[in-house]
Amino acid sequence: QVQLVESGGGLMQAGGSLRLSCAASGSIFKLNAMGWFRQAPGKQRELVARITTTGTTNYADSVKGRFTISRDNAKNTVYLQMSSLKPEDTAVYYCNWVDLLRGTNYWGQGTQVTVSS
Repeated sequence: QVQLVESGGGLMQAGGSLRLSCAASGSIFKLNAMGWFRQAPGKQRELVARITTTGTTNYADSVKGRFTISRDNAKNTVYLQMSSLKPEDTAVYYCNWVDLLRGTNYWGQGTQVTVSS
C-alpha cells in the first residue's frame, strides 16, 4: 500500500503561481512514476504532468511551458510548480503514484485549485 498526502492548492488570480506537493509513504518501490492529474467539473480526469524516478517527464500540451514537475526521491515527494495560471486550470488536482513494474496505481485525495479571472 502507498499513501499519498497532497498540499498546496488554493485560490489564485490569473497569471499567478501555485506549488503543489505530494508525499508518498508505505511500500515504495524504486521504479515508479509520480504525477498529477486534474478533473474539472463535467470533464474527465486528465494527465497534467508525470515524472519517473529516473527523471523522465511528460506534460499535457495545455501546461507545457507554464508548469514544471520535479521530485525529491529521498523524500518520495513530487512537486508541481504552476505559473501563468489560467481560469481553465481550475480543477481538483490529484496526485498519482504508479509502480512501473507491477502496474499498481494509487491516488491522493485531491486538492482544489481555483483560478479567478
